[in-house]
Parts: sequence; C-alpha cells; structure tokens
Amino acid sequence: MTLDLAIARWLSHLGAERRLSPKTLEAYARDVRQFCAFISGRFERPADLAVMNDLRPADIRAFLAARRAEGVESRTLMRQLAGCRSFTRFAEREGWAKASAFSAVRGPRVARGLPKPIAPAPARELAAPDIRAGEAREPWVFDRDGAVLALLYGCGLRISEALGLTRKEAPVAGVGQLAVTGKGGKTRQVPVIPKVQAAVEAYLASCPWSLPADGPLFVGVKGGPLSPRIIQLTVERLRGALGLAETATPHALRHSFATHLLGRGGDLRTIQELLGHASLSTTQIY
Repeated sequence: MTLDLAIARWLSHLGAERRLSPKTLEAYARDVRQFCAFISGRFERPADLAVMNDLRPADIRAFLAARRAEGVESRTLMRQLAGCRSFTRFAEREGWAKASAFSAVRGPRVARGLPKPIAPAPARELAAPDIRAGEAREPWVFDRDGAVLALLYGCGLRISEALGLTRKEAPVAGVGQLAVTGKGGKTRQVPVIPKVQAAVEAYLASCPWSLPADGPLFVGVKGGPLSPRIIQLTVERLRGALGLAETATPHALRHSFATHLLGRGGDLRTIQELLGHASLSTTQIY
C-alpha cells in the first residue's frame, strides 16, 4: 500500500462515511501531505507508511512547533493535528501503520471567540439594493447581492448554503419553508419571511440570465455560479458606507440572525435547529 493510495482511501472513507464537505476533505489532504513532507525532511528519507511506525510524540510536536513558527494559528494547528490523527488511525485500522504516537500529543488550546453580530438596523441595510446605487454596476447585480444577504440574515444561512440553492428551490412567495443542506450533508427546514421572499423575487425579475431549474439560483455577471468571494467583497465595500467594523462579514449576518432572534425571546433549541448546529453547546455561545 503506497502512501498516496492510503491517503486517497482515507479521504474516500471520510467523504462516504462521515459525509465531510469537499473543502474539509481538501484541507485534511493538504494537512496530511504537509505533515508527511515535514517528516520526510526530519527522517531524511521519503515519507511512506513505514515511517508512521517510527513516529514518536516528539516528531509530532516538532511539526506543530514548526508550523507555529510559520505563523499558523492554534485553530489551524488543531485541524492539522486532527487530520493527521484521523489518517493514522484509519491506517492502523486497515493494518497499514501504527497510530500510537498521536495518542500522546495534545493540541494547542483554542480560545473560543464570541460571535460579533451586526446591529439590526445596519444588518437590514446591508441587504437593501438601493444602498449601492452609486456603484457602476448593473441593477440586477444589486438585487442579486441583496437577495443573498437577505438569506444570510433573514434565514441564518451560511454563505455556502445560500449559494448552493438551485433555481427550483428559490424561496419566493408561497414558499414558506426552505430545505437547506448544511455541514455533513444534514438537511434542515428553515422558515422564510416575506422580506426574504421579496428580495429573491426582485432578483429573479431583474436577472438577465436564463436559470435552469437544476442550475444555481445565484449567478455571476457571466452567468456562471456565483463565487462567495463576490459577496464578501460586496460586504467589504458596504462596511465603509455604513461605518461598520471589519467584523461585519457575510457570516456575521448569520450570527446576527441568531443573536437578534434570541434577544426577542427565541428558544435556544429552536435556534440550534434553525442554524443546523449538531450540538447545543455550539449554539450556547450566543
């Protein structure tokens, strides 16, 4: 069993059994290959599955220290350690290598930052197309961005969830609930308020592109799938116009949805379900 094939089988297992997202799988693959490259240099021999049997806790700590020296933050180090540990445990279950060295290594502590929501008034203004009237862009682009931001704040969606919607899933008038597929491939039902429906309808009425039923609901200026970066840049520009802090991001609108709902007496369990959190402890930070 070669190292590359073992990594490929591990990623396939994670995708099929744990239903991790493609981006998470890509990050895990990158992390494991970075670790293997480091170990190859440390042992002065090509990294392979046999090298895993010779690993000591000190080798793993040396990798984490080297990454820390490169400016990598604790949260990323935790992910890298988790990915490498997952791979070696998989390899051990398959009988290819041993994973004992990883059992003796603890990851760095990660300070859990509190979400920084946007106040209700500017949160609503972010989704208003007319606030960008002075920009040299086509009006339908303003409607599109407003609809995306309305979904983030009005429904608590992640940006990937909003941009993952298809045309036939468009939450327009008469569609009171939206089926959203979130992390881990889990589907949840989210209610859609009239203002969100109106924002999506305005976008559909002005969009110059033909949108196939199974194609993306939100498209770029050339008709292809809309990139999350476009929405991020839009919010960056609007921050200046509204006098908002740098913490005002598309994801902050999701935090705002939860915080404002909780402030109006929303039940924590219900908010957990609306956000798609697997654990109530994740929701309790609000």
